[in-house]
Parts: sequence; structure tokens; C-alpha cells
Amino acid sequence: MSRTFKVACIQLNAGRELAPNIAAASALIRQAKTAGADFILTPENTGLIEPKRPLVLEKAKPEAEHPAVPAFQGLAAELGVWLLIGSLAIKLDANSCANRSFLFDPKGRIVARYDKIHMFDVDLANGETYRESTTFRPGERAVIADLPWGKLGLSVCYDLRFAYLYRALAQAGASFLTVPAAFTRPTGQAHWHVLLRARAIETGCYVFAPAQCGEHAEGRKTFGHSLIVAPWGEVLADGGEEVGIVYADIDPAKVTEARGMVPALRHDRPFAAPDLPILPARKAAGA
Repeated sequence: MSRTFKVACIQLNAGRELAPNIAAASALIRQAKTAGADFILTPENTGLIEPKRPLVLEKAKPEAEHPAVPAFQGLAAELGVWLLIGSLAIKLDANSCANRSFLFDPKGRIVARYDKIHMFDVDLANGETYRESTTFRPGERAVIADLPWGKLGLSVCYDLRFAYLYRALAQAGASFLTVPAAFTRPTGQAHWHVLLRARAIETGCYVFAPAQCGEHAEGRKTFGHSLIVAPWGEVLADGGEEVGIVYADIDPAKVTEARGMVPALRHDRPFAAPDLPILPARKAAGA
């Protein structure tokens, strides 16, 4: 647990087609390995950003048929690195997909899968509207995986706003948290940095957050600013607004140090829930 390692967060500008996105991500993964990275991460929607629902369903593939899965398995094995592919659209049936994150070990084996739990169904003030739940089926299970340096807790993008998930991951032993994302520009400008720093501070974990950036098909714009955050809340690396890679040297002992100074994970207490919910739950899509 005490051994240090180098992490790389890759920042992408994914288009609508799988093959060029796989090629672009693979080139940057190779570059990160050349720079000495031990653990390399890509953003949410590494495979494609397709704004039209019928085309997402057409282009998504079942895991067993998805060309990105063997491509990244082979790359992880060739380079001998730990590789997190932030997410791929995995076809579940004719009408739904999973937004699935994959963790590959240095032999190319899939050691963890995580399906994004929280669906991005929002209406922004600038007129942007998103209904992720019309295309994607939410996951139902939090996921922890073992790395050589400690335990890793997986999440994806909009999960970031649900602090209870990260506390559960930390309570289950996670020292590192992944938040691959394709944050919109308005929400990123307002909340990205502060939420990622908060999740690190609340849990005493390192946070690795590779992001999409720039303008995509149909005018969609993502925020960029891939971040690596230390357990005390310091931003160790910020990817800015362009395609590229950010790096940081990670010392797992800093997790123990931060949790020793503020041992909040040992201070949870049971309490009675309020009598009434503060906000009504949103109806499920199609309900």
C-alpha cells in the first residue's frame, strides 16, 4: 500500500464514430505509458458521443461484440498497464444501453465493470436538455476493485453529485475514486472543481477524473479540466480545455495521513430520517 505510482488522466474530444475514437484514445494511452504512467484513465463516453438516441442504440454494441473491449484489452496487455476506460455504451436490449466503465489489469483481463447508477436527466437554464434515462439503464451496484496500491472505487460523471455513493466506497475500503466524465460546460464551470475537491476531502481519497472537452456533434460542449485531486483536497493536475494528458505521482500514505488528521469516516452516527421528503422524486422516463 505504501508504494507510490504515476497516474495519467486522458482528456478526449470524442466524435460520433467508434473507430476514430478508439484510435485517438489508444494513441494517448501509448503516450501516457511512454511518460511512465502506471495507471491510465480515459473519460466517460470514450467510444462515442452521439447526441441522437436512435443512433446511440444503433451504434452501441453488446459487450461480447463491442470492438473497443478487445482493443483496450490488447492495449493494456501490450503496454503492461492498469487501464480504466471511463465508459462505453454497451447494448443491453433493443431499447437500452449501460453506460459501463471497464478496469483492465496489465494482462488485459477485465477485473471490474461498473454501470453508471445516476442518470443525467436535467434541464439547464441555457436551454440544454438531457434525458439519459431514455437510452441508458441505471446500474444498481457500487463497485470496488483491487489495485496494487490499494482499493479503487468506481463512478461515472453525474454520480459525482451523490455524496453518499463515495462515502459508501470509502467505508468499503477505497483509497482512490474514479470519476470519468463528460460534464456540460455550464455545469462544469459552476460545479466541477468544487464537487471533485469535496469528494476527496469528505472521504480522504485521491480522486482521478478524466474528462471530455471541446465541442462535439450537434453543438454539444463539454468542460474538460481533467483533474487529479489529493486526499486533503489539493488539485495536483488540471487538464485545461484541450485534448491531452495530465499526470501526478500518487503516494497512498497521503490517504492515511489525511484520514488521521480528520477521521470523519469513523464518526458516522445513525439518525432518524425526516418525516417527509424535502423534494418529490422525478417520475421515471415513460412513466
